[in-house]
Amino acid sequence: MFQRAATPSTDSRTARLPRVSRVSRVSRVSRVSALAVGLGVSVALGAAGVATAAETGATGAVKVQAAAKKVAAKKAASWVDPVRKYKLSAGFNQAGNMWSSTHSGQDFAVPSGTKVVAAHGGTVVKAGGNGAGDGPAYGNAVVIRHGNGTYSQYAHLSRIGVKVGQVVVTGQHIAMSGNTGNSSGPHLHFEIRTTPNYGSAVDPVAFLRAKGVTV
Repeated sequence: MFQRAATPSTDSRTARLPRVSRVSRVSRVSRVSALAVGLGVSVALGAAGVATAAETGATGAVKVQAAAKKVAAKKAASWVDPVRKYKLSAGFNQAGNMWSSTHSGQDFAVPSGTKVVAAHGGTVVKAGGNGAGDGPAYGNAVVIRHGNGTYSQYAHLSRIGVKVGQVVVTGQHIAMSGNTGNSSGPHLHFEIRTTPNYGSAVDPVAFLRAKGVTV
């Protein structure tokens, strides 16, 4: 014998309500959360919270500022070559009849009119003809004072673009290379000194390499 199939109960107390799709619920929560974030309020999602737009924006701004300060500090601490696309010619302490004793700097062979930049940030303490006071052999020259008793000199320039007392930053355009003074051809004469004056030079290539510059 066949048994009649049981008829589903229609009792409102026991009838099951339609189940709301989990996707629909998540979608609604997401929309509410997005709206809340846009209004700058917080919505709790279980144990986790949705960060407010204001908090997120503030955190992002702090990170951007920190990154900018880090880049600025790195740039301020860095050294660079005074010219680009050069060939090293006469070196430090090299002997020759061009100098009264030995060569006091490093020559960077470049065409006249090549852009010369500050190898490091500092204050211009000398600028002008006659080696900026160091003698006519240097031609037009610039001397920059850096921190910790270090100075850089740029000589045989065709044009000077800075003045005494001017503050410059690393890599700033300060002059054009040339062939002025006691020069055998177009180049930049570059010195690192412990004072602003002639006679206190140290090996500039060794100095720059110690600062991480590839010379």
